[in-house]
Amino acid sequence: MPPRVLILGIGNVLWADEGFGVRCVERLAARWSFPDCVTLLDGGTQGLYLLPFLEDADRLIVFDAVDYGLAPGMLKIVEDDAVPAFMGARKMSLHQTGFQDVIATAQLMGYCPERLLLIGCQPEELEDYGGGLRDVVAARIDPAIAVALERLRGWGIEARAGQGDERLLADAAIRQDAYEAGRPSEEAACRVGDARFLPGRG
Repeated sequence: MPPRVLILGIGNVLWADEGFGVRCVERLAARWSFPDCVTLLDGGTQGLYLLPFLEDADRLIVFDAVDYGLAPGMLKIVEDDAVPAFMGARKMSLHQTGFQDVIATAQLMGYCPERLLLIGCQPEELEDYGGGLRDVVAARIDPAIAVALERLRGWGIEARAGQGDERLLADAAIRQDAYEAGRPSEEAACRVGDARFLPGRG
């Protein structure tokens, strides 16, 4: 029997490059079909609510934006026991500490996946509320997916080109293309706050 694999994208799509992990899983589902032993999940910022999914998995692949202190857009691959340390080493948002807690709790309960693979990308911008991925980070989605597909092949799991299972992804209205295309222009939306309450901007 092939291992049960959970492919998880975590992060907050509302904060620019924070959405990298979620966008990776979305593209996987849009372009690749997997056997029933593989589950694709938009984990967002759900934290401990993800525990039941880890309980059902033998192996875990996580896509995430992680501050490694590298140049923007660089990928770094971390495996197994090193994953929890990297998830919390340089916290960028609440979701990282939350997922570190998820792994720790799963280990404590005795049902953490036996293999962990973190495919992390160094973000460029995190302070743009409502913004999309920066180009240098968006360009790393396909290379990150290639790493995951290669690892799956090593585990005896072959993906096929085609539509995947989107049942555990977010609503189509906030998928990358729709979300980023629907953002107002700089002229139509104040990016720094309400001009009525900012000195010199009224």
